[in-house]
Amino acid sequence: MTRSPATPLPPPKARRRLRETAALTQAQLAARVGVTRETVRAWESGRTTPRGRKREAYAKLLNTLAEEATARRSKPGPTASPEPAPVPVVVAVGAGSAAASEEAVDSLVLPAKSLDERRSDPGPMPDPESEPASESEPASELATDQESGPEPRPEPTPEPTPEPAALTPAQAFDALYEFSAPALVRQTFLLTGRRELARESVERAFQVAWEHWPEVARDRDPVGWVRAAAYEYALSPWQRFRLRHRHPEPPPADPGDRTLLNTLLRLPPPHRRTLLLYDGVGLGLPETAAETEASTPATANRLLHAREAVAHRLPELADPEVLHRRLAELASTERLRAARPPTVRMGSERRARFLTRAAIAFTVALIGTTALTLRTAPTHYEPPVSPGETVRGVPPKVAPGALSDEELELRQKLRDQLQDGPERLTPRLE
Repeated sequence: MTRSPATPLPPPKARRRLRETAALTQAQLAARVGVTRETVRAWESGRTTPRGRKREAYAKLLNTLAEEATARRSKPGPTASPEPAPVPVVVAVGAGSAAASEEAVDSLVLPAKSLDERRSDPGPMPDPESEPASESEPASELATDQESGPEPRPEPTPEPTPEPAALTPAQAFDALYEFSAPALVRQTFLLTGRRELARESVERAFQVAWEHWPEVARDRDPVGWVRAAAYEYALSPWQRFRLRHRHPEPPPADPGDRTLLNTLLRLPPPHRRTLLLYDGVGLGLPETAAETEASTPATANRLLHAREAVAHRLPELADPEVLHRRLAELASTERLRAARPPTVRMGSERRARFLTRAAIAFTVALIGTTALTLRTAPTHYEPPVSPGETVRGVPPKVAPGALSDEELELRQKLRDQLQDGPERLTPRLE
């Protein structure tokens, strides 16, 4: 039993553009498809992909919206109705055009479709009825020649289509880096408020990802793997002991952006990270809880407290949609550039070589120290000599004095006598 191919869908940006062109909100579109607003939000951000009957209904509705937009644009003359404007969004400070707002959102939110899914997605299938007639004409002419001509012409053998070459690990890493690094740098800047630390955190996370590339390449969400590593490095408590991070960096030029950034930095790190993942990146509550290593109720509690703290200081950001827009605009105002992928890979390889050589040097030093200890250590046990102690009640030994004349004469007499004793007695015969 073969499985039928999935209904093709436009890219996430095109889905959102079609909905906004038709002047529909996410709640209205969700009601027409039969899902929740959060599901439509996930579909338009690219984090999830519809399946089954919901995919068919969603694709049919998008096709209808595309046909209506085409029909409105194709009406000639002054009778053509103007294209409906997208739903207005209230922006707290420095509101720009709708196109600028979309670019700001795209600069912060990553498309959730991974590289493997994009490569495996064949796109819309071509309609066999819409094939040009030029391809069928040579076949019909060939058949006519075979019927009328005396000698049949051999049919040309079709050339085998070359299969797409698989990406090397370096090419796959470079594609992942170019796909996600700019947005991750902006997210980390919102998390820490420091530009250099944001770039360094993302580069260090990708260096670790290159060191564990087989594991990252098989992960279901490689971008999430790198994002978690970057956030952990940026929020590490050891960063406060670094000299260059003790001095504050220049704040944003706009007063509203400066106020919003200061409000975010006043939140506790777990609350700040939860707010950024849920309202900034657009993850769901279970995904946010899994990435922050917390339970779902605890994550919801952190999110509510973070929203209350932001709304208490900036009441115009009480709406989550407006907060999402403002976070994207704040991230897009900073010119944050990441290093090139080859530079990150070379840095990772250089760091791996340094750690390897350091481990080898430490091992050699340990072996040399052990050998020297074994060479100079005693081979048998030598009991330690106890220190002397004074014994009471025993008179000290008196040294002898000068000898008298009698003692000198006796000593001389002893020295003059034979030392070997008397002569040996020999037996005599009688």
